[in-house]
Amino acid sequence: MSTFGHPDRRHFMTHAAAAGAVSVPGINFLTNLRASAAEMKKNRKSLIILWMGGGPTTIDLWDMKPDHANGGGSAGHKPKPTAASGISISEHLPKVAAQFKNLSIIRSLTTSEGDHMRGTTLMSTGRLPNPLSEYPHMGSALSYLYSQDAEAMKNMDLPAFISVGNGRVGPGFLGMKYSSFVVQNPGGIPENVEPPKEYSSRLDRRKVLFESLEGSLKTNVPADSAQAHKDVYGKALQLVTSNRKNVFVIDPAKDKADLDRYGNDGFGKGCLLAKKLTEAGVACVEVSLGGWDMHQNIHATLANQRLPNLDRGMGSLVEDLAQSGRLKDTVIVWMGEFGRTPRINQNGGRDHFPRAWSVVVGGGNIKGGIAYGATAEDGASVKDNPVKIGNLYATLFRGLGFKMDEHGQIRDNLGRPRELAANPTSPTSEERAEPVKDLVS
Repeated sequence: MSTFGHPDRRHFMTHAAAAGAVSVPGINFLTNLRASAAEMKKNRKSLIILWMGGGPTTIDLWDMKPDHANGGGSAGHKPKPTAASGISISEHLPKVAAQFKNLSIIRSLTTSEGDHMRGTTLMSTGRLPNPLSEYPHMGSALSYLYSQDAEAMKNMDLPAFISVGNGRVGPGFLGMKYSSFVVQNPGGIPENVEPPKEYSSRLDRRKVLFESLEGSLKTNVPADSAQAHKDVYGKALQLVTSNRKNVFVIDPAKDKADLDRYGNDGFGKGCLLAKKLTEAGVACVEVSLGGWDMHQNIHATLANQRLPNLDRGMGSLVEDLAQSGRLKDTVIVWMGEFGRTPRINQNGGRDHFPRAWSVVVGGGNIKGGIAYGATAEDGASVKDNPVKIGNLYATLFRGLGFKMDEHGQIRDNLGRPRELAANPTSPTSEERAEPVKDLVS
């Protein structure tokens, strides 16, 4: 059994053969898993998550209410048309607006968590926090699914899932092998990855020795710590010996023009790095832009700080992917843990509000130029076409090329098949979620 109780094929097939009652479902699950790997090998896409930590004020960005009191039209914040007919967004996002033939807004997302930690878990995993079964981050699930194509993974010497800024949510029941590789300061080779020159000639020999020693440390118990140790150290050594680790480098002189466009800050460099990493075959890159927990002075903070950073980084990223033709192979999602209240509070800010808010999606098989769903005139509720977290996840995975009825399951730490995208039907059960059909081809 692999790390943290996640069954590998040999373990599962042994038990499936011994238990006829579950053998047919088990074999069907493995058949679908292999089919998923084959589908991804044929048409593999990458995912870029632009994570807005703190709870972004979507009513001031994507779903403005200028005719309603406190709706976002004050203090120099007005809606302006985008490149997509009939869609307007904040006037402070001109570069992003120019890319809206490639992007779509879901304006009718409704979630249940207004706490930062619980909301972060929900939006990162598609599941509510559960101490009995810790669901993996979306990037971990994607890297696990892609890992089923063993032949392709032999040549992948970069981490499959990379977080730029911080790694907020772990791999859950999939185990540390599928955790994110965190890049704290984008622009240079990550710390402790570049070996001293005097040791570089010995690394290949040490890698062979490591694999020889660690390969014999196996047990047949759940949560195999020896296997977890091997996986984590093996990933690290693979990156240290990689001849492609210079992909992390952003040269201030050579890349000056790009830095001027993206922004010479953590988020701008993170977006530029995400473009380079997905071009190199990384399955998922998450780039964080924090500071959205604006309970006071929200309009000035947006205009002077957050929106200029967001516009440069996000606008340039989408523009470059579209111009290079890579956008068809790269899904992008902009989101945070919840939205913010339509009403301005007594301190000139907005408070936590998960009931009705927006996310932005694009790339891959996702159609651009659409504003899906609508909130009420005051922004306090969803009026048309509500979207739940499971539907958002199903849309993203469909955008990546997954067919949810064929490839939509992984197994948890108890050996149960779990949907990649699901909506709860009760506190203890859930059902497969469908993608938003208007948004996916």
